[in-house]
Amino acid sequence: MSGQPAVGAYGLALDGVDAAASLLIPAAPAWPRFSVSNTAGQIERITDRLSDDRAEIALRSGGMLFVDRLQARAEFVTPELLSPDELAHPGLAPVAAVTARWLGRQSFHAGAFAVGTDVWALLADREGGKSTTLAWLASRGHPIVCDDMLVLDGDEPLAGPRILDLRAESAQRLGLGDYRGRVGARERWRVQLDDMPPGTRFRGWVFLHWSDDVDVEPVRPGERLPRLAEHLGLRVPPARPDRLLELAALPGWEFRRPRGWDRFDEAGDRLLEALAG
Repeated sequence: MSGQPAVGAYGLALDGVDAAASLLIPAAPAWPRFSVSNTAGQIERITDRLSDDRAEIALRSGGMLFVDRLQARAEFVTPELLSPDELAHPGLAPVAAVTARWLGRQSFHAGAFAVGTDVWALLADREGGKSTTLAWLASRGHPIVCDDMLVLDGDEPLAGPRILDLRAESAQRLGLGDYRGRVGARERWRVQLDDMPPGTRFRGWVFLHWSDDVDVEPVRPGERLPRLAEHLGLRVPPARPDRLLELAALPGWEFRRPRGWDRFDEAGDRLLEALAG
């Protein structure tokens, strides 16, 4: 590995990502170091496999990701070489999820944002408005931890690439994002995120749902665990069920709002009021 200062994301120092460095963050000295490579080629898609020292993950956009714990290496084999944008996001998200399991961290398919020093996860089904809500929060000055893969090291949220991806309508309505064409499996308008401030801690959960009205209500403790299980970063039983129970004990809110834009600001303000209380 190079002795030069590294950039990274999700609590990993990454070599081989120079072209994507502007989208990443300075790596802390204590972060584990992995090399990242990308080879163009055809490979038969195989079923996802995960062991204590190796992972093989089929990519939604085509190709495979191979992660080797002992060699500290992540290799993408894709029909065409990934652009720096694609490598940074969504490419690094599954690398983060796999290594989080090996490193005793916990990962979730979730975005996350800060209110003061408190970080809240934002969880939603596909097309549930997660990235749009994050972009609105960013426009109100709230730092964004990650777009769609949250990694927690204890109560420390580990920042993802400084990218937030929107679809066309959200980008137009919010006046945010630069068109990048097709990145990964879909067209994306990319918002460059500010750096995360130091000293944040993980506070709890916000579950997004569509509704005919705006409402923000607490989620009862017994309901949090099954909801979190639906959004694990890897679709396998957690390596540390006790840690998942600890995280499920943190506060949770159900954030319901209508589709469309007429009440979007009202809904976002109601959410922030609830979290501040």
